[in-house]
Amino acid sequence: MIYAFDTFYYEDFAKTVCIAFENWTSEIESFIYTENTEINADYESGAFYKRELPCILSLLKQIDLADDDLIIVDGYVTLDNTGKIGLGGYLYQSLNEKNPVIGIAKNGFASEDSLRKTVFRGESKTPLFLTAIGIDADDMKSNVENMHGAYRMPTLLKKLDQLTREKNELNSRN
Repeated sequence: MIYAFDTFYYEDFAKTVCIAFENWTSEIESFIYTENTEINADYESGAFYKRELPCILSLLKQIDLADDDLIIVDGYVTLDNTGKIGLGGYLYQSLNEKNPVIGIAKNGFASEDSLRKTVFRGESKTPLFLTAIGIDADDMKSNVENMHGAYRMPTLLKKLDQLTREKNELNSRN
């Protein structure tokens, strides 16, 4: 199973959503998990993970991960060539390095990272940025390129982004 996570911040809470799907070419999700949590940390430039990681770890308590399950985060796993890690790297460590984590970011990151892959989908001239840990990034690049959808954002990742922005959702599991 592949589990994709995203969090959106409102004034008084954070909404984290996870869409679970069977394989890279899936058009529809198998499950949707959502949770609203208190915001435990202010945004800190260069330390985004401090704000978002607790939200993802809390929602993961609803999910029984198998060792071969993959996790996608909206963000980066690695940040530069010096080994600095981002949200996905911290998540990987928090999971005792058992589940590969793939970061798919919509915006570029200033520092150079030789492990970062650019992914062009559809007719878009604007790439997605992919980083990974616990799995080969080149293999993941091919998988992301072939995800369902004709546009820059794969169908399920676009749906994930939309679901996090729907403020009226309650905690649930479908």
